[in-house]
Amino acid sequence: MKFAALLFVSLLPLGQAGSPDYFIPQHRVSGIGIARDDLSDDLLAMRTDLMIQSQTFGIMRDPQAVSGAKRITGDAKLQSLFRTAAERNRLPVTTLEAISYLESWGDAKAVSPAGPRGIMQISAATARSMGLRVLTTTRFKVTRDRVAVKVKGKTRYKTVTHRTPYVVSVRDERMQPERAIPAAAHYIAGMEQKYGGLDWAVFAYHCGQGCVNEMQDLTRHARGIPKDQLTVARMFFSSSPAWNRELYQAIEQQMQRDWSPTYYFRVMRAEQLLAMYRRAPDDFKALWDGYRQQFGPLEERAPHRLTVWLKHDDIVFHSCDDIRSDAGKRLARAFDRPDYFGYRLKITPDVPSNLEFFSQASPAALGTLAYISFETRRLMGEMGTSEKFRPLEVVTLVEPEDFASQPGRSKQELMHCSGQVFDVDYSGLPPAELEALRFVLDDLGWDGYLGFVEEGRENLHIGCSPTSREFFTSVFEEAGGRELAAGGSK
Repeated sequence: MKFAALLFVSLLPLGQAGSPDYFIPQHRVSGIGIARDDLSDDLLAMRTDLMIQSQTFGIMRDPQAVSGAKRITGDAKLQSLFRTAAERNRLPVTTLEAISYLESWGDAKAVSPAGPRGIMQISAATARSMGLRVLTTTRFKVTRDRVAVKVKGKTRYKTVTHRTPYVVSVRDERMQPERAIPAAAHYIAGMEQKYGGLDWAVFAYHCGQGCVNEMQDLTRHARGIPKDQLTVARMFFSSSPAWNRELYQAIEQQMQRDWSPTYYFRVMRAEQLLAMYRRAPDDFKALWDGYRQQFGPLEERAPHRLTVWLKHDDIVFHSCDDIRSDAGKRLARAFDRPDYFGYRLKITPDVPSNLEFFSQASPAALGTLAYISFETRRLMGEMGTSEKFRPLEVVTLVEPEDFASQPGRSKQELMHCSGQVFDVDYSGLPPAELEALRFVLDDLGWDGYLGFVEEGRENLHIGCSPTSREFFTSVFEEAGGRELAAGGSK
């Protein structure tokens, strides 16, 4: 599998550096956190590919992923429209297909609550700039009410007429694929010419020209970006809270608005997935089936990666007796040396005697915890803040099912019965550290190494991907070796 191979290449040991006062793993994920300030061409290509592969979740978790692929690739009329529009505008036909797939699943009648419509999901203002006709008219709904009035001391009734205006569509060419697809292709080709690359044109299709103007200008003036490599990938991977901070803040703003900075990567993955559907539809359907959530209704979109990565068979700890009998098999005891490993245990079991058993997790989960703490601490150290690093507070590791499924607890608590996830309480973290933590989680998450989700208003629920467990287990084993060498006294 291509993703697994790239994951392995990107996890080569880089050697130990920095302060010996806290845990510094020799096994590193290249280009994460503060290491973003020195991305080689090869590393950028590797991170870009991992980012593209990680978009599989966002696409394949949707119930319409299969029907949309069938509609896009199997409709002869649509295929003719895509090919003709692509040829006339010198665009890859696969890019047009992928955009329509992401925007509407190939549905010509698709309507977004935000306003865009049609197979290419074009806003009314953009449609008019493309030359599409979007005509509306105002009509009135007439209602009549009988109301009581006083006339010379007597009650009389009269009828009051109300005219309520509403707008109806008279002609909307966004809903006509034979008009919308060529118009969108012409628009994208114009954006490619204006911004100097198809990647920026795709970005502009989702984010708008004003957004891309700002992002290109910030990228052009950012440190460490060669003048001849002004690409969306360079923009995305060349900033952090400690490096090109203005660019980082602009990306964060757009991410919070509509995830536009990741749109190009999603389009690239959609191209690959549609090619897969054409080549091997059964394999495509099997992949889609693997991205259906395990902890909720199968017909609904999975809310986050952990609901896809963890299966019902992973829920193996049904009672405290299961945890007790595991004794060094699937679970390991978490190290509790806050200053050295960068996290402290704040576990609150149902009864105090269970603290020892609840202070365990899988080696992969504990390695993930140690690695996140390491990257967060060193990124915060580069941010130039006067705030002091505070060890992350770990409030939940493994839990038995009979405890996690008690009334009032969320379905996500059941994931702790696998030993593969943990919760971090961020409510007491200094602002700079919280910013660093969230960036590290995003950075690792964008490349498919881990997933995380808010649990309540102050907890983060975190777990690594199945393909990353071996690596994070090696981090835990390395941490264990340091612990033994120090005799647990440091």
